[in-house]
Amino acid sequence: MKQFISVDDIADPLGLVKEALNIKKQPRASSELGKGLTLGLIFMNPSLRTRLSTQKAAQNLGMDVMVMNVGTEGWKLEMEDGVVMEGDKAEHVKEAAAVIGQYCDIIGLRSFPGLTNREADYADHMINSFIKYSGRPVISLESAVFHPLQSLADLVTIEELKQKEKPKVVLSWAPHVKALPQSVPNSFSQWINQTDYEFVITHPEGYELSQDIIGDVNVEYNQNKAFEAADFIYAKNWSSYSAYGKILSEDRSWVIDETKMSLTNNARFMHCLPVRRNLVVSDGVLDGSNSVVIQQAGNREFSAQAVLKRMIEGMRNG
Repeated sequence: MKQFISVDDIADPLGLVKEALNIKKQPRASSELGKGLTLGLIFMNPSLRTRLSTQKAAQNLGMDVMVMNVGTEGWKLEMEDGVVMEGDKAEHVKEAAAVIGQYCDIIGLRSFPGLTNREADYADHMINSFIKYSGRPVISLESAVFHPLQSLADLVTIEELKQKEKPKVVLSWAPHVKALPQSVPNSFSQWINQTDYEFVITHPEGYELSQDIIGDVNVEYNQNKAFEAADFIYAKNWSSYSAYGKILSEDRSWVIDETKMSLTNNARFMHCLPVRRNLVVSDGVLDGSNSVVIQQAGNREFSAQAVLKRMIEGMRNG
């Protein structure tokens, strides 16, 4: 595995899910595999779960880890070619990525979209530049378009908890006070499409995701109808793809509360975190016995470890 940017980089996504579940049973079983290797974690944006889980995963494999928050600790990066760098950007990504590649054997990178120019954001220029110039395997810690480590952990969680072979999984839009990326729902849709689960996306009209990414998914604009007989409810806000980056609805009736959850088949509640209480989901649901957000976050460690393990094995054998 030369990079981990989306589900398309994995030959057997469900096999990787099983591998993460096996790692969870004995996280330190391969503690010598990464000895002598360094993982660089580069953050352009804030992180809690992604940073800590990936760092812990690398340590479980015996790797050394370096972390840099470029947004607060590094030079501003110029991304465009051929520009006269006379503004506030002191370093070009060509040199920055190449230099980081000198120090690290694997690079994890997190960057968010600007949410003003869809074409530019969906080109995923930052992460593709690191792939091009670093000379190292690159793991997406969330990009402008995808968040594959989160979605792998989501699928691990569902596989752990499902009570039937083909559960009904509902991805539900929820309100938010600001425009958010489509990376989590994009990735979640991609990964769930690798299964034979019944999958439904529910959102207000105008919040349709890219058909090229999510494929031929059942979209239901009536949230109550979508929730009927669901086994898993995954809540997430995203801004409009068609009216790119815009908030088209602030309808608080989409908040996920106990009444909504009562329509389901005693469904588990999922969210990638952080979550705004009583805006996205009620306290009662989030603190309830069917909320699995902490277990879901915990599985981030073993999912990251499965990815790192495969990358290291490829390096050792290649």
